[in-house]
Amino acid sequence: MKTLLIIPAYNEQENIVRTLQDIKANAPGMDYVVINDCSKDNTRKILKEYGANFLDLPVNLGIGGGVQTGYRYALEHDYDIAVQFDGDGQHDARYLSSLIAPIISGEADAAIGSRFIEKEGFQSSAMRRFGISFLSSLIKLLSGVKIYDVTSGFRAVNRSMIAFFAENYPQDYPEPDAILLSTLEGFRLVEVPAQMRERVGGQSSISSFRAVYYMVKVSISLIVSRLSHKRRKIK
Repeated sequence: MKTLLIIPAYNEQENIVRTLQDIKANAPGMDYVVINDCSKDNTRKILKEYGANFLDLPVNLGIGGGVQTGYRYALEHDYDIAVQFDGDGQHDARYLSSLIAPIISGEADAAIGSRFIEKEGFQSSAMRRFGISFLSSLIKLLSGVKIYDVTSGFRAVNRSMIAFFAENYPQDYPEPDAILLSTLEGFRLVEVPAQMRERVGGQSSISSFRAVYYMVKVSISLIVSRLSHKRRKIK
């Protein structure tokens, strides 16, 4: 099936070539597009010199807008499967084939690469794991669906979800919100084991200082999304 890797990148000059080399070595049959989200460093220059396939956004849209741009690209170019794959080197291309397997078999509409099934590889800090567990429980309460690694950006979706996300994708810290929205719309989600790496260079968009703020903000967003969806269904 025709598969596209969507690679959002903001100030990833230290990691982006390593990420593309990983894909070339371990998933040579998959297409990719890097969404350069108005990086302020040399990311654009490096992508150009490398000969990478990339879209250069004129303004910074944030992670949600960057990923949605990738979904619109996938829709317009008629891809069967789209995979979110971070540009910071934390995702491992060796797990791509197992990630898309439930999509190919028709078992699920979306598959999420989870660190917490086999508990191998980089597991993040204790504070972040607590926050992820809290958000996982909140999504279960709001939707009835249990997903453990709700902040994982390593996920694959089928053609129906490509079309849906091209028009409807959360903008601010979107990973948990996208899971809730997908379950409320009736899409089938599964988790598959995946190992992730610790970031080697650059800076995460969620620092330890902002972890509590992130959890509170996302929790409120999830509750609002659930209430908004309920109101739409009533109408």
